[in-house]
Amino acid sequence: MVEKDKIGDGKQQDFTKILILTLASIVIMFIVFAGVNYVIMENLITQKINTLSLSQEELGDSEGDGEEIQKGIIVDLGDFILNLCDEAQKKYLKVNVAIEVSQKDTDFPTEEETKSSGHGGHGSAPAPVDPMEAIQKEMNQYKPAIRDAVITNLSSKTSAELATTAGKELAKEQISNDINAILAGEREVLRVSFGQFIIQ
Repeated sequence: MVEKDKIGDGKQQDFTKILILTLASIVIMFIVFAGVNYVIMENLITQKINTLSLSQEELGDSEGDGEEIQKGIIVDLGDFILNLCDEAQKKYLKVNVAIEVSQKDTDFPTEEETKSSGHGGHGSAPAPVDPMEAIQKEMNQYKPAIRDAVITNLSSKTSAELATTAGKELAKEQISNDINAILAGEREVLRVSFGQFIIQ
């Protein structure tokens, strides 16, 4: 009986040792896994933060550049009253259209350029030219063709097409392309704007 008890106690002690070793191994593996996971996650988070801050800086730079490029000169094309191409019922559109065209380097001369052009010849210096007046005069020569392009484009639309935001944006894009073809690289249309926009 005593030997059986000793054998039983020995087996129980061996089982306890194996259990303790297994639990210790599991705890050590968990700690190692948690540590590795922490290091990996911290590196990933740091990389994400660096990537986000870089992309925000690039976005800020591109927005800054975009603002400089997007400045243009507004040319009001006036009001248009057009028949739309609805078949079931006659509809018409009353709209005010303005375009924003790109500037040239020569549009707004610096003070030095203005002074040097004034002292070039004998006699009285020529009166300074208002840059905006000169630009409007330049654009006036294109106005009939531009107005025709707007009329052709908008009158080819139905009231349903122009009633949606997407339809208006498409019309603006088509008008912009048509006007750019007319200007033939002299200037570029940056934006087409509709003022009053009434469909009846």
